[in-house]
Amino acid sequence: MAQYLTELDGVLVALADPTRRGVIRRLGHGPRSVGDLAGEFPMTLPSFMKHVRVLETNGLISTVKRGRVRTCALRPGRLALVDDWLAEQRRIWEDRTDRLEHLLTDPPKERR
Repeated sequence: MAQYLTELDGVLVALADPTRRGVIRRLGHGPRSVGDLAGEFPMTLPSFMKHVRVLETNGLISTVKRGRVRTCALRPGRLALVDDWLAEQRRIWEDRTDRLEHLLTDPPKERR
């Protein structure tokens, strides 16, 4: 469980930044070179590479270097961590609202 939470924390931190979410969104359409991706963001290449490293370190993307070109690809399975966590949270809150509805709509039983 601790490993799961550590991995989830890393993925959520990586997704907290709008630049990194933009990279994920663009890679959802297919692999792209770092140069192509970097050209779409208003920052220097070294700054952009820090974002790439965070995404790669947390398993959201993979990179392959061929010659002078580094290509990034999305690892969508890693997003399942977030999906699983959100599903768990949704279930918890639905259970709570179901219990509240039950308390509010069922007539109270007489006490002896």
